Amino acid sequence: MNEKFQQDLERFYELVSQNHRDLGELYNLIEDRNYDIDLLIYLDDFLDECELEHSSENYLALLSRLINLRDEQFVQTLIKNNTPKEIEAKRALAYLWTKKFYIKRHEELLRKIDDEELLNSFYRELLSGVHAVGLVLSDWQYDWNEHIINYINPGLKEKYGENVIKFLEENSLFDRDENGNLTDRSYSVLTEDSGKYRVLSYAQFFKKYTDKIGREIQKLVEKLEPLEDNDTNQKDSYIAYLNSLKDAFCEEKREKLLARWQELDRRWMDVTSPLQIGHPLEYYEDHYRKAVALEWDVRLSNPKNLGANGTLEAISYMYETLFDKFGQDFMRVKDGTMDNLKRVQLYIGRPALYYASEFNGLFSAQVVPNDEQVTKERGKKVFAFAENILDSQRAKPALKIDRVVLGADFIDKQRELIFKKEEIWHKVYEVSTIGHEFGHILWLDEDSESLMNASGVFKNIEEFKATSGGLTAFFMSEDKQIKEYVFLDIIKRSIGLIAWRKTAEVEPYYCEGLIHLKALFDSGVMEFDGKLTLHVEDKTYEVLKNWYLKTYEELALHYLHKRDASEFLERFTYKKDGDYMPIDKKVEDFVEYYWKLHQDIGRELDKHLSA
Repeated sequence: MNEKFQQDLERFYELVSQNHRDLGELYNLIEDRNYDIDLLIYLDDFLDECELEHSSENYLALLSRLINLRDEQFVQTLIKNNTPKEIEAKRALAYLWTKKFYIKRHEELLRKIDDEELLNSFYRELLSGVHAVGLVLSDWQYDWNEHIINYINPGLKEKYGENVIKFLEENSLFDRDENGNLTDRSYSVLTEDSGKYRVLSYAQFFKKYTDKIGREIQKLVEKLEPLEDNDTNQKDSYIAYLNSLKDAFCEEKREKLLARWQELDRRWMDVTSPLQIGHPLEYYEDHYRKAVALEWDVRLSNPKNLGANGTLEAISYMYETLFDKFGQDFMRVKDGTMDNLKRVQLYIGRPALYYASEFNGLFSAQVVPNDEQVTKERGKKVFAFAENILDSQRAKPALKIDRVVLGADFIDKQRELIFKKEEIWHKVYEVSTIGHEFGHILWLDEDSESLMNASGVFKNIEEFKATSGGLTAFFMSEDKQIKEYVFLDIIKRSIGLIAWRKTAEVEPYYCEGLIHLKALFDSGVMEFDGKLTLHVEDKTYEVLKNWYLKTYEELALHYLHKRDASEFLERFTYKKDGDYMPIDKKVEDFVEYYWKLHQDIGRELDKHLSA
């Protein structure tokens, strides 16, 4: 990579970083309505469209939707005066409103890159083509959500209740590969006519979108072919990837879908430049057929080449140590996983451009592909966006609910970490977030997810498995410098996840939070008697640590034996009026308390913020 290209990468990264920091500054509008008049008009018009008051709480809710791309607070503004159908309609409107905002920002960024002639002509053309595909996917996302999430799935739930998965199995409505094997995700949708269901590929049911995507990718490839990339020598890999992407999106035969997307992931693993494209990789919203979400983005690695070798070493040490206890019965799984850990491609940076489903939320980190057959052959990529997360935490207004629940001392300690101890914050992020992503890789065989997902709740224990894997690795290779801050992070994260109780696409994280809360109550860290009391002490830390070590070992064996995920989840949760709730009464009392507070004051600013 020549010096000019390296400098251009640094400039591109600087533009992306400034864009994100500028986004965070928009929260100033809550206190100063003159901060950005154009944005104020944009917010006011949407509040009027949703028949909402122009209050500070509602400005915060809309800005959270726009800046953090989450709509929990926006939904809370709607609950009082809207029916469930009206809420879903206004959530859909908020998606379109958010999409319009970001498309304009992305186009401004692309113009700057062209004006400054950053990177090289190959990469500038690539970015332009990714944007063109992103526009189509962002239009498609609206229809995808309306059909699958707002029409088909509610209909299934109404007709079959808790037996939806059984109905889908008995009627062969899950996808299978060319050999007849059940897939653990789908690239197709259900259609319903007079009560009868059938399956169509994305390319059949959403043909107007997939055809357009195919044409845009073809145009992009034709523009890239005569250009050279002498800076990263990735031209052939990108073009092979794009051709495979077109084939996957446009495949109509249901039995060939998995093979097409597996081949796409293989081609994707060959792209190793600092500029990574993210395509549909995971499922989030669809809890029934696991229809893969319409992810589409460009991720830019930090040119400073930050790493996380310490976390990888701790994860590997923990994994091998536990396997020594389990004996030789699962050595094939161990050897495969250790190979995968060694082959991980780690990209630490920022999302530069993003579209479609990502206007409903960006990840703080991600490990992909999820396909274990491809992983066995090629390994995985891990992405981490630490700087984005830190910027967001610094920018987001402090909320009254945090001080009411956690107390002033706790909040002040957290703010000291965020604003004054950046190096320590990054080390904690490595444990909690990069450790989480490495934790996803562990204990899995090629068929683990499909076998463990018989009840449709694999994801609802997988997120806890990932986080507790990172924590267990930390506990077994403890860094005394950050021990207290990791402890506080567990508490803050576990409580905060209660706010996702009614948000279906992040249900796995909510369930994860319930299990962490059980750990915190069992170990004496938390007590609740109408008010939360925290015992953040060496004694309770040691009890908590031992709880995780024991529980994680049990969970690892659960995975190695490929037992149904519901068996583990039911140790901690039960269903109450459609929501997962803790079995432990004291934990449930706290969850109900926090949920009511979240509804009542979850959008109120902290007026007593210390300096």
